[in-house]
Amino acid sequence: MRKLTITDFSALFPGYRVDRGGVSQYPPGERSHAEGRHVHDVPEVFYLLQGHGEAEVDGVTHQVAAGDVLYIEPGEDHHLTGHSTLPLAYTWIHLHPTE
Repeated sequence: MRKLTITDFSALFPGYRVDRGGVSQYPPGERSHAEGRHVHDVPEVFYLLQGHGEAEVDGVTHQVAAGDVLYIEPGEDHHLTGHSTLPLAYTWIHLHPTE
């Protein structure tokens, strides 16, 4: 086993530090960030905990499921929609440059 803290997690992304994060869930069929574009000026990482569905990134739809890790580049418009009987649950973190 390797025990990590959230700060250690940023070692996977040299030059970045974890700034903030959380856990979110959406009922089946509900889209995150329902209206308009949703972008950040820093990378965002999602780890899907439960369910399956779609990640729409810059208008392209990708199938996603629990266990997947998504790395969203700065400026990419992104939305998640669950399609299972359980809510789509995931953790998310924003990465900021260390300099």
